[in-house]
Amino acid sequence: MILTKEAIEHIKHNPKYQMLVQKRSKFAWTLSIIMLVVYYAFILTIAFDPQLLGTPLKQGEVMTVGIPVGIAIIIIAFVLTGIYVRRANGEFDDLSRKVKAELEAELAKVVK
Repeated sequence: MILTKEAIEHIKHNPKYQMLVQKRSKFAWTLSIIMLVVYYAFILTIAFDPQLLGTPLKQGEVMTVGIPVGIAIIIIAFVLTGIYVRRANGEFDDLSRKVKAELEAELAKVVK
């Protein structure tokens, strides 16, 4: 199917499409802000209180607090990605299919 400018404008004005874009954007920004807060908290801690992350986990051990904190940040990134993918493959894909079906039905009426 070739999309004309009119068809694109029709899609943009579709309420279900607008809802999809709004929900997806809000969710993506929320997850991005969470990740940025976690990451920058880590970086700011390194910058302003490096001794905190350099503290050994136990007296006499080599591993410091910074290592599990760094690993936790990586795990948080994977978890947030998984959360996004799960919602994208579920709710967002369902909304996309509904929008596509509705628009194909409307375009079929126009072509006939």
